[in-house]
Amino acid sequence: MNFLKRYANWLHLQWPAGKVEKLPLAGEDGETNVEGIRVVGDLTGIPLLKFSADTGAKAVRAFLEESRFEPSRDPEDKILDVAIIGGGVSGIAAAREARQKKLHFAVFESKESFSTIRNFPKGKPIFTYPTDMEPTGGMHFRSEVKEDLVEELEAQQQDAQIEPVSAKIESITRQGDHLFLNKDEGEPVVARAVVVAIGRSGNHRKLEIPGEEKDKVFNRLHDPKEFTGQKVLIVGGGDSAAEAAIALVEAGVEVTLSYRKAELTRPKPENVEKIKSLSSSSDEKLALKLETEPTAIHDDAVVLRSRQSDQEETIENDVVFALIGREPPLEFFRRSKLKVLGDRSLSFWLGMGAFVLFCFWLYHWKGGKPVPFYGYLPNWLSPNPGALSNWLQNLSGTIGSWFRDPATLLGTVSRSASTPSFYYTLAYSAVVVIFGIRRIRYRKTPYITVQTYTLMAVQVLPLFILPEIILPWLGHNGAYDSGLGKWFADTFFPSVNYDPNGREYWRAYGFILAWPLMAWNWFTAQPLWGWLIVGSIQTFVILPLIIRRWGKGAYCGWICSCGALAETLGDRHRHKMPHGPKWNRLNLLGQGILAFAILLMIVRIVGWIAGPDSLASWIFTEGASKLPLLNYGWFVDLFLAGVLGYGLYFWFSGRMWCRFACPLAALMHIYARFSRFRIFAEKKKCISCNVCTSVCHQGIDIMNFANKGLPMEDPECVRCSACVQSCPTGVLSFGRYDKEMRPVYDLLNASPVQKNENDKS
Repeated sequence: MNFLKRYANWLHLQWPAGKVEKLPLAGEDGETNVEGIRVVGDLTGIPLLKFSADTGAKAVRAFLEESRFEPSRDPEDKILDVAIIGGGVSGIAAAREARQKKLHFAVFESKESFSTIRNFPKGKPIFTYPTDMEPTGGMHFRSEVKEDLVEELEAQQQDAQIEPVSAKIESITRQGDHLFLNKDEGEPVVARAVVVAIGRSGNHRKLEIPGEEKDKVFNRLHDPKEFTGQKVLIVGGGDSAAEAAIALVEAGVEVTLSYRKAELTRPKPENVEKIKSLSSSSDEKLALKLETEPTAIHDDAVVLRSRQSDQEETIENDVVFALIGREPPLEFFRRSKLKVLGDRSLSFWLGMGAFVLFCFWLYHWKGGKPVPFYGYLPNWLSPNPGALSNWLQNLSGTIGSWFRDPATLLGTVSRSASTPSFYYTLAYSAVVVIFGIRRIRYRKTPYITVQTYTLMAVQVLPLFILPEIILPWLGHNGAYDSGLGKWFADTFFPSVNYDPNGREYWRAYGFILAWPLMAWNWFTAQPLWGWLIVGSIQTFVILPLIIRRWGKGAYCGWICSCGALAETLGDRHRHKMPHGPKWNRLNLLGQGILAFAILLMIVRIVGWIAGPDSLASWIFTEGASKLPLLNYGWFVDLFLAGVLGYGLYFWFSGRMWCRFACPLAALMHIYARFSRFRIFAEKKKCISCNVCTSVCHQGIDIMNFANKGLPMEDPECVRCSACVQSCPTGVLSFGRYDKEMRPVYDLLNASPVQKNENDKS
């Protein structure tokens, strides 16, 4: 058991497993599931001033581009063209844009404009990255400290003649063509469109310990000099905690900084360096206590517990700052019927259940498999795929003769089209192409363009046209009747009676899909030596070599048909992949499936040697296709890969099969532990926004590598580039280590931020 634990840790469990914060689900330009409502600013996941302003202005422009949006532009109209909830940077940016477009609008703010910035500590330095970014709408950020920034923002607000209305909006409801903003007091406000710019202004997170309710406990620092000469505990590990600690020490305060993790990774590099410098100085004004957490707060002391030793320490204390962030205002969104990431309502489960049932039917129909403990599908659930083929072949005239003659392309197609797999593969390929084109248009980077065209080409040519049309057509034209052609066909595509084209051309999938993903070229009654040789070279030579250089994603993200659908149809659903430690443990399921495949292969080889009547052959037959529910053919190929793999697509992302259960991926995870591929991170650019982690449909906690400046080496990575492409500051880059362990970056640019920077340089 110790070996298994060490193996599990070496392969999967040693990697970070942070979770993704719940936020409202928003698409391009803040679009939500409720028509006419867009969310902007911090709610999009990027806590940067310039991005906040950019999203606010873009949301208003997006409304103007909608055909349904018909503004009155009449200031006397009781119905607002645009209602803006929140008077922060993104809200005022939206208001400035609305003013410029001469819209009838109002800004509703429950406190005061720019309240989040006003609550920064006195003299807080301001970072306005990216430095060369010009936000849409023209707001500018030139100040370097808090007080100057507030003045600068107020001036821009006044120049645009924006006077926020003091009101707290409790919810938004849609009635017909209009949206009603329900206030805590008074009549609702009616609008044609709403911009939600309230930021993450929910309740402060709680320590959940005795004494937290005491007057000495605060959630924000205003003026550090108020606490000069006192003993202060700061709890937290982000920029707010680090900057508060620095400001208090500089004001002559004795500070203890407690953080539950082993190192400070979330703050900006300059803040981390300053904290380390202060904590190691001789004046002992800052005590840095990592891997600790408070367990009780008393009038004159605080109890800290070590997360390593579980021992407690009592320290003298006058004031506590719990700077552990805020909960997003999720109840506001739920009351307004806006979908929140991770929320799973009854309709969620019913919708998913219905689609899983559809996939259950689809894969039993496509594979012609009996339903366990029931039998084959009834006729009314088994549409005859040969009906169209028969109709085409019964046409009169020249066209009918073409369809009847298998030597013509039309004749070959009509025979292939008499099987369910033809329609399934045709639909699969069409979906990859259609959604692949959409992905290229939406995510405009050189990497995604080349990757997606490659996936489309592999799916359409060798995985559809070759087995369904080209190979059968060659066969009907005598290419396999004698000589080398006959040897080739007999070696790779044995003759059979059940296939309308006379041979098992479906085995050609094995030229692309390696064992054990394509297991059935090896799981045969008699050894097919051609496939055993080809598959062995693929699985044990080619894959280790390409993974060594380019990572597992060179196959999963560029070649595999499962990956093709996940990167195209699943592109807009990647954020739905669950994250966290328990899900990381489930990654090990694939190792069990891989072990099952290896065990079956060993038994199969023994059965070949011992003969068809041997115990080994009987065990193989039971394990491969007959054992109820748990046989490999039904449980792995049909149920896990098909029914669940695709049935959960729109609810838990398109990589559930790839991440958790694919036996080939499980094998490649082992290879990937020896790979030189990495996602490199430029730590000084990282703002710990967690966008990279949230878009990873393999569940990797990428931010936990990036904010430490560590190369990402989790073997789950499929090189989809979502993290690199989505990073707002261009932190991440694909690359590998050379023989001297020096980073070598990919030539294909996957980061739009880096591409823009390179274009300007």
